[in-house]
Amino acid sequence: MEAITAVAALGALAQESRLEVFRLLVQQGPGGMPAGHVGEALGIPPATLSFHLAQLGHAGLVRSRREGRRVIYSADYAGMQELIAFLTEKCCQPAPRGGRARRC
Repeated sequence: MEAITAVAALGALAQESRLEVFRLLVQQGPGGMPAGHVGEALGIPPATLSFHLAQLGHAGLVRSRREGRRVIYSADYAGMQELIAFLTEKCCQPAPRGGRARRC
């Protein structure tokens, strides 16, 4: 993952409602849940929820699929894992000469 992609993902999560949406979808597992259920569970109006889901989707953290008339949203676990890997990439590596050791 490149830094610019990580910044976009972190920026998407830096808003309370989007963070709540993402956490709910992670908890739901790969099956996800319909957009309407997400809005009901979190008390987010449909237009606002659509905006937040779009932001999370553009950041590579949420996926959507159609099932009949419903749109089902789920966490993009691959995107989430890439972000975590990027954030922890240099964790627990030996310190450069004369530097301090990194701690995890």
